[in-house]
Amino acid sequence: MLEEIKEKAKKFFVGVNACHEWEHTERVCNLAMHIGKKENADLEVLGLAAILHDIGRKDQDDSNGKIDHAERGAFLAKGILDNSGLPKEKIDNILHCIESHRFRNDKIPQTIEAKILFDADKIDSIGAIGVGRDFSFAGYLGAKVHDKNVNYDDTAQYTIDDTAYREYMIKLRHVKNKILTDEGKRIAEDRHNFMVDFFERLNKEVDGEL
Repeated sequence: MLEEIKEKAKKFFVGVNACHEWEHTERVCNLAMHIGKKENADLEVLGLAAILHDIGRKDQDDSNGKIDHAERGAFLAKGILDNSGLPKEKIDNILHCIESHRFRNDKIPQTIEAKILFDADKIDSIGAIGVGRDFSFAGYLGAKVHDKNVNYDDTAQYTIDDTAYREYMIKLRHVKNKILTDEGKRIAEDRHNFMVDFFERLNKEVDGEL
């Protein structure tokens, strides 16, 4: 069943931007499984939720953000899971995980599985992979490689001023403080420290130091 649902999920990622491609889902799934084993979660629920958590992403991108990909993803996932043979309580938990993984609406992660999915998704935005995704998206926008003097008040996200460093300063350096599980916090702390060191070195290299 897991492989069958995975193949169905992959079809939703055709044309999705490089930061939220299928490989992001695979990384989130791997990380969620690691945290889930430490936190004694229901790995079946967690695995399916991780596989399906971003299937609404393209609809959000195509609507320029008018559609919430977490809500849309839960709706699409229900259509897949209703014929899976899973117990209703498990399906409900999976849908809750998907709805609440964004944590930008009134859907707050309540179950341990939802908290783990939230953590895994956020942790994938920091550390070495986070830096890589950060620059990939900045390149997609046509932003500069680096501008350490960027003015946050006069610039906006999703514009050519939205450099990787701007994203780091405004959002990514605060991610570790939002993590909910103990194992997630441990991983996030390590990835955060790597990211801090990277951008500090980048600033020095731009100034001709090192």
